[in-house]
Amino acid sequence: MANFPLILRVDCADRPGLIHAITGVLGRHGVNIITNDEFVDDASERFFMRTEFVGGHATREDLCRELAEVLPDGATVTIGGDRLPHVVIFATREHHCLGELLLRHAHGDLGASIDAVVSNRAVLRELTDRFDVPFLHVPHEGLSRDAHERAILDVLAPYAVDHLVLAKYMRVLSTDFIHRYPHRIVNIHHSFLPAFVGANPYRQAFERGVKIIGATAHFVTEALDEGPIIAQSVVPVDHSFRADEMARAGRDVEKIVLAKALKLVFEDRVFLNGNRTIVFD
Repeated sequence: MANFPLILRVDCADRPGLIHAITGVLGRHGVNIITNDEFVDDASERFFMRTEFVGGHATREDLCRELAEVLPDGATVTIGGDRLPHVVIFATREHHCLGELLLRHAHGDLGASIDAVVSNRAVLRELTDRFDVPFLHVPHEGLSRDAHERAILDVLAPYAVDHLVLAKYMRVLSTDFIHRYPHRIVNIHHSFLPAFVGANPYRQAFERGVKIIGATAHFVTEALDEGPIIAQSVVPVDHSFRADEMARAGRDVEKIVLAKALKLVFEDRVFLNGNRTIVFD
């Protein structure tokens, strides 16, 4: 095994003795556990475990096979963490989320490789070019949604994409497109979900007279803005905030929440449990 930390992820039906069984397999192969997190969801009776480890004298394939033999049927066992995920960012006009991710990527703080930026508008090309990241302009004017998505898939074809990131990409993706990347598309929504779904959430928040505004990063599913939530945060506002001032405050929250959520995803800290997530932060 490699000397850098690898990440073991286990997701299976719960039963007594799972931690002992898993660490027993690792111990027999001389593995040194650095960190370990586990959780049992009582409602679904499922067990989740994330383990960082080094050393050992077995291949990953052998470890996964032996672990599967001591776990309940249907267990999911993976070992990763040995490479940076490859990411393509989708954006439209707003620069704040894209700029935050490009800056972190340039300084090695993102935990992933941004291979390209896709946009239906050309306005963000100059920003993207400053960071020497390919900008793929795919206009949507005059195209149906299906035709536009086929054009996007054509420009994505040369890339081995692990995750797509919707950094204020103001287009609704079709179910067929989403199913090509199951639970591999992360979106930032400019609201503290489940409140104020859809368009113009800051106008909705202003009209409702809210006292906090927030942002939500979530996996994209065919149900608009209802995918499993990865990270959220809020900031206080009061009666003196206009809708545009709420939007300015919200943009700061959005870029931080998106960056935090992506860090969790890229470090394999997020498990799916139905439409909920288990996050080992």
